[in-house]
Amino acid sequence: MSNTSPKTSVSLMGVFCATIGHHYTVTRKVTNHINEYKCTHCGREVTDNQSGKLEILTQKIREVNTNVAEFFQKRTNRVTIQ
Repeated sequence: MSNTSPKTSVSLMGVFCATIGHHYTVTRKVTNHINEYKCTHCGREVTDNQSGKLEILTQKIREVNTNVAEFFQKRTNRVTIQ
């Protein structure tokens, strides 16, 4: 029996980001202090966590950010009306 691992494709930009570092730009502002970012070179998506550090943006975290953004927007609208 051979033990093979799945092959991963390595792009040139992925190697660039691994050596030089990512160049993130803000793609979505969830709240005043939570943003979603995307690397302009390799397309990696990250977001801020509770500690303020960056973590990989998964589908579950994307859904949480969407719910937080909706709540924050409703709260902001309610405060500005009063």
